[in-house]
Amino acid sequence: MAAILETELPWPDEAAAQSSAEKLAAALLPSPNALIELHGPLGAGKTTFTRLLLRALGVQGRIKSPSYAVMESYELPSGGVASHFDFYRFGDPREWEDAGFRDVFAAPGLKVCEWPEKAAGQLPPPDLQLFIELLPDDSRRVRAVGVPRLVEALS
Repeated sequence: MAAILETELPWPDEAAAQSSAEKLAAALLPSPNALIELHGPLGAGKTTFTRLLLRALGVQGRIKSPSYAVMESYELPSGGVASHFDFYRFGDPREWEDAGFRDVFAAPGLKVCEWPEKAAGQLPPPDLQLFIELLPDDSRRVRAVGVPRLVEALS
């Protein structure tokens, strides 16, 4: 098993989340190939962070929440594909297999997953997990756990 690092990040506002997204994008380029899991309650900022990350990777145009489609894919200007998943509506982890996601996860590219626990046992091990906690003042506290190069990029 590869080494795992952990750090905590304060996100007092969206600008802090954007800074983290930009640092992470820089660590992922030139050819993003990683599985990132985003954990947190509704309204924590998982979709916002994904949008910020995709923008930092150069995605233009509308970035939609995949709440209903479950997956939205984006061509990256540097080449490759970024896939954004939202498993919130999954009632059974086997829906992941039925949806044909095995092929998507077997291919290279960036995969960002919201509500990964809803696909428990189906996803490969993540390269980075962000646990986003919504605080009473609307700021966020984020625990980043993952491979050293990605966690260090966020520090």
